[in-house]
Amino acid sequence: MEVKLFGFTLLKTNEETKELKSFVPQESANDDGNLTVSSNFYSTSLNLDGGARSDAELIDRYRDMSIHPEVEIAIDDIVSEAIVNEADESPVKILTKNLDLADGIKTKISKEFENVLSMLNFNRAGYDVFKSWYVDGRIYYHIIIDPKKPKDGIKELRKIDPRKIKKVKHVQKGLDKNRTELVEGVKEYYLYNEKGLGSTEKQSGIPISIDSISHVTSGLKDSRKNHVIGHLHKAIKACNQLQMVEDSVVIYRWTRAPERRVFYIDVGNLPKLKAEQYIGDIMNKYKNKVAYDASTGEVKDDKRHMSMLEDFWFPRREGGRGTEIETLPGGSNLGEMDDVIYFQKKLYKSLNVPISRLEQDSGMQLGRATEISRDEYKFYRFIVRLRKQFNQLFLDLLKKQLILKEIITPDEWTTISQNIIFDFTQDSYHAEVKNQEMLIGRIDLLSNMTDYVGKYYSNKWIMTNLLKFSEEEVNAMKKEITAEKKD
Repeated sequence: MEVKLFGFTLLKTNEETKELKSFVPQESANDDGNLTVSSNFYSTSLNLDGGARSDAELIDRYRDMSIHPEVEIAIDDIVSEAIVNEADESPVKILTKNLDLADGIKTKISKEFENVLSMLNFNRAGYDVFKSWYVDGRIYYHIIIDPKKPKDGIKELRKIDPRKIKKVKHVQKGLDKNRTELVEGVKEYYLYNEKGLGSTEKQSGIPISIDSISHVTSGLKDSRKNHVIGHLHKAIKACNQLQMVEDSVVIYRWTRAPERRVFYIDVGNLPKLKAEQYIGDIMNKYKNKVAYDASTGEVKDDKRHMSMLEDFWFPRREGGRGTEIETLPGGSNLGEMDDVIYFQKKLYKSLNVPISRLEQDSGMQLGRATEISRDEYKFYRFIVRLRKQFNQLFLDLLKKQLILKEIITPDEWTTISQNIIFDFTQDSYHAEVKNQEMLIGRIDLLSNMTDYVGKYYSNKWIMTNLLKFSEEEVNAMKKEITAEKKD
């Protein structure tokens, strides 16, 4: 029996996408580790690093890692660089100057993008939204509209736990005259289960149409390209190794730090059994524990206790040096932390964070661009890649909002989506220092080219290529210069 998918669709098309004859399904542009099935929907097993068996368990592992102190600091550096919250500016803006549209349409697009940010509460919770996407490696939103008034656009966006939803591609196949299986159609939808989608039983849930869900993944997949993984995945091993090294260092220091005593007890010619009994009596006689009770103020002697660091008792036969007590010194290399520092650096490298940020006490340099380290530049490029991947969420929500409100058509969106630019807010102080350095460099170069202006280079070329003015700025500057000369 055909199940009507819960949700809405932007276009009135068949639920199945017809394809050309082939024995393999067509791979769409948004294939992101979805589950491809040909008949009944059964769960699949995911075994990454011998641990997680499903996407839900993998997400739980990422979230547990994010609480680790070093990982949390690295995530905070990454998210803080990607999402900058200034007092009077939005974390991200849309630029429509490259769109070949009327000014009225551009204004509507900008306004609808502000509505999308408002529904995401991105101006206030942008840091948390981006961090949730980065840690989990994916983020899902349910798009809610009024079925009776779809032209009103999106009414609400509700975040979905990524452990409870999965994208499914249902491939329907048939036999040709040669009895060869060929793909007849593909139906894509999301499957949602309130109890979560595990890996040990047959899955069931609510089928949701594609257009009713907006989501973006990390863009990373496992080696077989069957499952989505997060940016924290490559740091799992380094984080576990760091934890084991830290635990072993603590255990070693705890056991080697105190000085222990060695008792050599003279047992004369006693038989072995009586000698052991004699040493036991001596041990019980001198082994005590003086305890102070802070609530009552009493000091008491408690002999019945278990000590983690026992003294050593050895019998000594007649003819030896008699009873003797010595002291074993504690460990001498307890201050070595090279192993811990090595794995901390390895963890930061796996997270693409510069190692210099590991030392939080070191000063931050905001000098000339020539003083920026190679690691910091690579980190900046990594942040740019994260932003571009996260922009897919903005594009998808904006697309559905504009089409629902009939501001543009789906065909027009295919054309203009490539020219939409999202401008993320930069740190105001850092951006000002950078702009000043660039302006000083251009003016210095301009002063050295003064003798060549009008001879080898025109004024317009200087303004366009050296000072990086746009065509509008060049015309406006010429008018201002002419007006000032008249004055």
